Amino acid sequence: MSDFFPADRPVSANLPEFSVSELAGSIKRTIEGSFERVRVRGELGRVTIAKSGHMYADIKDDKAVINMIMWKGSVQRLAFRPEEGLEVVVEGKLTTYPGRSNYQIVADTMNPAGAGALMALLEERKKKLAAEGLFDASRKQPLPAFPKVIGVVTSPTGAVIRDILHRITDRFPVHVLLWPVLVQGDRAAGQIAEGIRGFNALPADGPVPRPDVLIVARGGGSIEDLWPFNEEIVVRAAAESRIPLISAVGHETDTTLIDYVSDRRAPTPTGAAEIAVPVRAELAQDIDTLGQRMLRSLSQHVQRNQKDLAAISARLPKPQTLLETRLQRFDYAESRLSSALQSAVLRKKSDLDQIAPRLQPQTLKTGLGHMQDAVERAARNLSGNLLRLVSVQRERVTYVDKRLQSRRNALLRDASDTSEIDRLSDRLAKAETRLIESRSEKLKQAGNLLEALSYTATLKRGYAVVRDTDGKLVRSRELAATESELTVQFSDGDLAVTPKSEGAPPPSPLPAKQPKPAPKKPGGSQGSLF
Repeated sequence: MSDFFPADRPVSANLPEFSVSELAGSIKRTIEGSFERVRVRGELGRVTIAKSGHMYADIKDDKAVINMIMWKGSVQRLAFRPEEGLEVVVEGKLTTYPGRSNYQIVADTMNPAGAGALMALLEERKKKLAAEGLFDASRKQPLPAFPKVIGVVTSPTGAVIRDILHRITDRFPVHVLLWPVLVQGDRAAGQIAEGIRGFNALPADGPVPRPDVLIVARGGGSIEDLWPFNEEIVVRAAAESRIPLISAVGHETDTTLIDYVSDRRAPTPTGAAEIAVPVRAELAQDIDTLGQRMLRSLSQHVQRNQKDLAAISARLPKPQTLLETRLQRFDYAESRLSSALQSAVLRKKSDLDQIAPRLQPQTLKTGLGHMQDAVERAARNLSGNLLRLVSVQRERVTYVDKRLQSRRNALLRDASDTSEIDRLSDRLAKAETRLIESRSEKLKQAGNLLEALSYTATLKRGYAVVRDTDGKLVRSRELAATESELTVQFSDGDLAVTPKSEGAPPPSPLPAKQPKPAPKKPGGSQGSLF
């Protein structure tokens, strides 16, 4: 027991016994009772905003760190966005969190520690938004020259709206719509952004006219007073505005972030009204000046045209002079036309007299007879040539077949080289097939040509050939009358007729010519081509 209790203290000393929860609760009550409300200045570190909206952060200096909690309602009332590294002054109550045995500040207000901190935060936010391209000149929209409706986002009770209305009334009276907002305090930034987006959401043809230009205005003040116009929510709403926007916040020396993103910056709210509308008196004077200039220009233009027209008309020839030349040319042409027509008729008549003898029926019949003889000779020559060509090719095939047979016999004697025999046999069969197909195609083409040139094709079209008993052609009626019997050849056979045989029985058709029997296949392996 001596190891646990000092020698000068009795072992039976009556000490109170606490549970862990009891001791933590006692410490919590002691700290909250001793520090009911505190104000602490320090640098923010580890800033975290949870999904619930509550903010957890650290407040530190070079020697100590205190945990801080700010509930959602207090966070929404902040006039700036807390960021790590910013020096702030927070106010709230000091308490403990028994679950982790640490003490913390539950803050309900937070402000930057002096203008220097706000300027540092402003500069850092400016760099961030510039990197996103919100300040680029390419995003700027041109202002309308003659707006019909102007929307103003500002306080309804300040002098700003009165100055804007007064200046617009003096210069160029137009319809003005006011969106009342707070321009200072914790809720100002949200209302200003809502006003910009609300004007943009108005339909073009709705009951409330959609503004042609917006003015976001506020009077002068300290950097803390103008801070709502540096909030990201306001800057992004101005950047997203499809309506051209003029910023008029503070005096000429005051600069906020909305000035960089707006389409035009005015030094004062009154200057914004002057930028938004022209001067009506100046416009009327300009119109009068332009009207006078236009009248003088038109008068000078008319005078110049009159002088030019007079000079041109003086140089033009008289109409009678122009007609005299044309009338003379017409008379000459008319006198030549009659003789030219007579000469043309005589020339055409002479040409017709030269051509007429060649158009006699007998001449045409003689020419057709010569052409028929030529076609028959060509057909006979073609038939003989085809027979000779087939005979020659047949001899060549027979010669090749004999050579192949001898080669086959030689290979058969060498029974060991069966692969070569098979290969040559395949080549022989393929070559024979190709040769037969090629010759058959040529024969078919020659037969078609013979059929086209032969007179039998003409017979199939309804014509007939008249021959005498000797088989000679009868080309005229006079020659047919001298014959005792004639043979008329049609496409499907011959018919014997007797000239000038009145009352005789109808002639009997000649027996159809029997086709010649096909010659036997020579050697029993190759058939005849005819």
